[in-house]
Amino acid sequence: MTSTLSRLLPNTAPWRSSRDFRLTWTSGTVTLLGSIFTMTAIPLQIAHLTDSPLAVGAVGAVELLPAIAFGLYGGVLADRADRRTVALATEIALAALTALLLANALLGAPAVWPLYVAAGVAAGLQGVQQPSVEAMVPRLVPHEQLVAAGSLLSLRWSIAGVAGPAAAGLLIAGAGVRAAYLVDLATFLVSIALLARVRPVPSERDAEAPVLREFVDGARYAAGRPDLLGTYLADLAATVFALPTALFPFLAEELDAVWALGLLYSAAAAGSLLAAATGGWTDRVHRHGRLVLLAAAVVGAATAGAALAPGLWAVLLCLAVAGAANWAGDTFRSAIWNQSIPDELRGRAAGLEMLIGSAGPALGDLRAGGLAARQGIRAALRTGGLLCLGSSAVLSAALPSLWRYDARAHGEPAAPTTP
Repeated sequence: MTSTLSRLLPNTAPWRSSRDFRLTWTSGTVTLLGSIFTMTAIPLQIAHLTDSPLAVGAVGAVELLPAIAFGLYGGVLADRADRRTVALATEIALAALTALLLANALLGAPAVWPLYVAAGVAAGLQGVQQPSVEAMVPRLVPHEQLVAAGSLLSLRWSIAGVAGPAAAGLLIAGAGVRAAYLVDLATFLVSIALLARVRPVPSERDAEAPVLREFVDGARYAAGRPDLLGTYLADLAATVFALPTALFPFLAEELDAVWALGLLYSAAAAGSLLAAATGGWTDRVHRHGRLVLLAAAVVGAATAGAALAPGLWAVLLCLAVAGAANWAGDTFRSAIWNQSIPDELRGRAAGLEMLIGSAGPALGDLRAGGLAARQGIRAALRTGGLLCLGSSAVLSAALPSLWRYDARAHGEPAAPTTP
């Protein structure tokens, strides 16, 4: 029994073997938890100041373009500059932005426009930061620990996704948005102190080409590798077709369970957390491409199942299964990227990932909302789930190199040839 349990527990070898991985993991976890407080506070403060659902919804539109544009630039920058320096500089800038939000909230009559400016600038800064943070990982842990490192990074998101919104909601309800901004600022100070202790991770190449050409080179590399391209498309299928969070308020009403809206939002994160907490098995899997495709199929099937589920608890169970499968897909996608992409291209590959991660959910909510308006909530869920399931089947047939991908055939990635 003890042996079985130990096989399921996450592999903590990256924590034990790499001081810098421990520091970056802890820094990222602290920042993520704190940022959820601000992400919760901004729309609530806008709602309080404007009493307009449209004004609240506009926050997402303000964030999308900076996240995409600066995410692409951040990918190029991660392949040019010291990745630790980029991460630290953007962390300091984000802390200053939170301090400005706190100052605005302390005014007798807080202004609305700083909230939109802060949301857009923060999205841009995170777009610059994320590719550098992701591209650091293969330089911090041994090659054979990359799957375990990816699992631990996914665990961080799962913990924050479950604990962050609940804690933020309780704090704001009791102490207001000022307390939320103050907590976020405090977590940034801790994170900055941890990142400052990480050793530099300088670029291993000299780049003189224009930024746009650098990005095009990265995109061309991804397009030239069907297995890598397939990981992006599988992620896009899951985010565009499945897990449409925009439908949850309406689904709660249809289920006569408005009180359970928070449960609908956190169900996928709870499933992800459970999967991450028992993810020790991932180290013993070598067919990573197969797992990416199967995970996308399960996400789709579980989302379609939620459309057919008879009651609230069955819906929550389906969403939790989808979240667990999404965690598995993220873990094995990350492993493929880190195992097989040359270091000098990892930043741009992370930028492409961020483009998909930003655009996919936004397009998914738009698709789901439009279909729900015409055919109903359940039809939108069912159709999206089936499209995700079908996309996984199509990708499996169209990209056999992804289905056959075997981690045992990939040692340290070689540098790409220059045409």
